[in-house]
Amino acid sequence: MVRIRHAEAADYGRVSPRPDAWWGGRPMRTMLPRLFFEHFRETSFVAEDEGELVGFLCGFLSQTYPDQAYVHFVGVRPDRRGGGLGRELYERFFEAALAAGRPVVRCVTAPVNEASVAFHTRLGFEIEAEVPDYDGSDEPRVLLRKNLS
Repeated sequence: MVRIRHAEAADYGRVSPRPDAWWGGRPMRTMLPRLFFEHFRETSFVAEDEGELVGFLCGFLSQTYPDQAYVHFVGVRPDRRGGGLGRELYERFFEAALAAGRPVVRCVTAPVNEASVAFHTRLGFEIEAEVPDYDGSDEPRVLLRKNLS
């Protein structure tokens, strides 16, 4: 039985090595700083099954846009994908966002990650734009938005 709970600072050491392996060796670890486990615990979550890490989501409430929340990073262990865990993690984040009065959720993904784009659109995210150099030269991103209300 999967248990989803708020992330804690102590989880960082367990979670941080996973992105590189879970993304097939792509260097993703640097995109997941410890600050999410220390400063954004109310909007970051860890999923465990019998103590084993099977997923996580790190997000925050925007300080600039008072009606918005942002998902920075989400990951599900490859052998657990397709079973609804990613959706469950997002639902927990949506609940936290709404409880904080944030009816808009945003995130970005790489356009080459077609599975991510498809997953987000199935969750009800709309593609706002594809920006060629969003994260620097030759770092395109798809900007996604979901209205919760």
